[in-house]
Order: sequence, then structure tokens, then C-alpha cells
Amino acid sequence: MEGAIPATMVADSIRQHSEKTDLGAHSIFLGQVRKDRVNDQEVVAIEYTTYKEMALEKIHEIREAIFSKYPLSCMHVYHSLGRVAAGEISLFVFTSSKHRKAAIEACSETVERIKAELPVWGKELFANDDYQWKENQ
Repeated sequence: MEGAIPATMVADSIRQHSEKTDLGAHSIFLGQVRKDRVNDQEVVAIEYTTYKEMALEKIHEIREAIFSKYPLSCMHVYHSLGRVAAGEISLFVFTSSKHRKAAIEACSETVERIKAELPVWGKELFANDDYQWKENQ
């Protein structure tokens, strides 16, 4: 997804799942760009880049592994590409299950695997047009 993930997408996902009455739990993770201070400079945005084919293949692999491990009914994963300003959402993970434990654990593991394995790189942009490559934590 180019640019920040709109709040309306999060709201729409929740609304669409409210009609699925066999679900008992949803877990949502929203990753937000922080306005960190690095060497006396403030991060104003992160510019995300990827090799799309490789990233799609990897997210499919992660998704399949999570679905085989947890009894999920649904999972949505969106990661921004391009420039995302401080305060905006860059990662949205949404999992649904009959029970909360599966939804929460699946969401958490998905986020950790995305941070460790997905070939998406972030360049922290500073107000003075300087930048540094971000390390996932």
C-alpha cells in the first residue's frame, strides 16, 4: 500500500467482521511511525521500499504458517510503501478467531515474523533532508 494506512481501513475491517457471528475475538496491531530523536535530529517520516515479488512471497509463507499453527478464521496484513509521516500508521495486522488466545498470539507472532523476515526496508528521513536506514526492533 502506498503511503500511510488510513484509519478508515481499520474501521472498515472491524465493521465488515461484525456480521460474522461465529467469531469471538479479533486482535489488531497498528505500527505507527515515531518521531524519534537521532543525533539531535527528529525523524519526520520513514520511506519504505521493498522487492514486491519477494515480499508477497514471504508474506504468503508467513500467513500460511500462522494459519497452520492457530485456528484463525481471518487475517489481514498491510504494510505501507513509500513515505509515511511521523504519527501515521505503516503496519496493520488483523487476526480473527473464535477465541481470544488464538487471535492475540497469531497477531503477535505475525508482527514479529514480519519485522524479522519481510524484505521491507525503512529509511528514516530527517527535517534537514538527511536520512539513515532504520533497523527493525
